[in-house]
Amino acid sequence: MSIRLGDTAPDFTSESTEGTIQFHKWLGDSWGILFSHPADYTPVCTTELGTVAKLKDEFESRNVKVAGLSVDSIEDHKGWISDINETQNTEMNFPLIADPNRKVANLYDMIHPNALDNLTVRSVFVIGPDKKVKLTLTYPASTGRNFDELLRVIDSLQLTAQHSVATPANWKDGDDCIVVPALSDEEANEKFPKGFTSVKPYLRITPQPNK
Repeated sequence: MSIRLGDTAPDFTSESTEGTIQFHKWLGDSWGILFSHPADYTPVCTTELGTVAKLKDEFESRNVKVAGLSVDSIEDHKGWISDINETQNTEMNFPLIADPNRKVANLYDMIHPNALDNLTVRSVFVIGPDKKVKLTLTYPASTGRNFDELLRVIDSLQLTAQHSVATPANWKDGDDCIVVPALSDEEANEKFPKGFTSVKPYLRITPQPNK
């Protein structure tokens, strides 16, 4: 089953390194990142999980819960964590979901047979508090993910969910934004007291409204 933007993220109940997770209940009113890795005891995955552990404060400040997943067992996950902690100079602080029967992997279409046979590819799903999928990404097994980019995307998603703006290419928190085309100039003047600049009638720039 292919997961598309705006779909409700499939719910599931699975064992993890932090106990049983009922996914929707675990998310609660938080944002979520669910990401898969091809296999335990692999080099790129080791660096990814260590990086996510180091970003815990960044995720928490954005009300984001993170969970990793592969088709390996709980025993493998727990054994691997000590390697992650040792080599990445961190302490694992988020759950790794065990999916040996591939239930979750199939729900989220994480297995691409032409790429990795029966292993999960590097899939990423960003999920909103409404349990809707806001972003999907798929990386090849050889390429580690850029989690700073995921933080940037979450900043954009959270901003645009609350204000009538979009974010331009390479936008970062604090940069100018784009007024959405659905607003008239009159409505934009009311909504954005800092004003806006019309580069073209369809391209209007305004300072980030929550700064």
